Amino acid sequence: MKTDFKSRLNLLTEEHQKLLNRENEKIDPGNGIFHRYKYPVLTGAHTPLYWRYDLDPVTNPHLMERFGIHAAFNAGAMKFEGKYILAVRVEGNDRKSFFAIAESPNGVDNFRFWDYPVTMPETDNPDTNVYDMRLTMHEDGWIYGIFCSERKDPAAPAGDLSSAVAAAGIARTHDLKKWDRLPDLKTRSQQRNVVLHPEFVNGKYALYTRPQDGFIDAGSGGGIGWALIDDMTHAEIKEEKIINFRYYHTIKEQKNGEGPHPVKTNAGWLHLAHGVRGCAAGLRYVLYLYMTDLKDPSKLIAEPAGFFMAPEGEERIGDVSNVLFTNGWIIDEDGFVYIYYASSDTRMHVAVSTLDKLVDYCLNTPSDGLRSAASVEILKKLIDKNLKLQKTIK
Repeated sequence: MKTDFKSRLNLLTEEHQKLLNRENEKIDPGNGIFHRYKYPVLTGAHTPLYWRYDLDPVTNPHLMERFGIHAAFNAGAMKFEGKYILAVRVEGNDRKSFFAIAESPNGVDNFRFWDYPVTMPETDNPDTNVYDMRLTMHEDGWIYGIFCSERKDPAAPAGDLSSAVAAAGIARTHDLKKWDRLPDLKTRSQQRNVVLHPEFVNGKYALYTRPQDGFIDAGSGGGIGWALIDDMTHAEIKEEKIINFRYYHTIKEQKNGEGPHPVKTNAGWLHLAHGVRGCAAGLRYVLYLYMTDLKDPSKLIAEPAGFFMAPEGEERIGDVSNVLFTNGWIIDEDGFVYIYYASSDTRMHVAVSTLDKLVDYCLNTPSDGLRSAASVEILKKLIDKNLKLQKTIK
């Protein structure tokens, strides 16, 4: 049966434009800390038609997809030339990930990909897969992108085609178009979640790390690490300490990792991270906040108990279900915070809060007592206070 090429193209174009132009809707009432939005801000379907289809009726008379795009997720973020910018992990049907830049005029909808994906230079040891870029505008004048570089484990036995090793790939740019690839971070352990602090600390570059024994398991890695290095063009970790620990029977007992780079506030550095625990359904990823000292960013000063965000509704379903992950947020001059998070390795969402709210949440929410009895005592204090307030109101 002959395909009506023009009619099919018109239909594809019409549906794609509806998706790109769709206005997002804030979900009320929220929890007082942040507001979710109804629709994902990016999915695989948001990628341009000219990425996925050969639009030539001679070579593609049935107008079939020629390059399938499966997902768009785990995006770094920054404000650039007045636009809300996401450095998106785009995954094709072939399971290979690559980076692409999408921009929005308002941060909550109307995201559009730039014409071409990022051409990321390779090192002498080519990556098999690259993903999860954190963007940092550093005070040295460069925009750095640090990402996971995945390669097949050279020590894997014959026939083992799944064992991998992870390293922190490093690149930098001034315009988000032309990227200079630097040597991978030298470290004693595998690294998948490395983030560059935006300022020099004691005249050195500062990195948040996640040392781990294997590609998936943190093993003896104690949590989110901190390291000072001399030179980003030949980055090497010589000393590393844990600043945000993992604990038994918490949201981060299996592993945890820094999300985007922290934000400087009057009360301290505000951090967004992910925590992972095991459950009957597998690994569950949630997001949490903590704060470190303004003068010593490696010193923990506040951490609310439990998760800040957890997967809800359709967020729980996808390629890797029951997962929220973040590696990007944007703080506007007016104090609004746009938190970009991915659900289940499939799609990108946004939640909006303010710096004042997030700092209040961190400083005034009780920390984890690490035992059921401690949680009950915390709750009883809140109940007592509120029951007394009710009597006063009456």
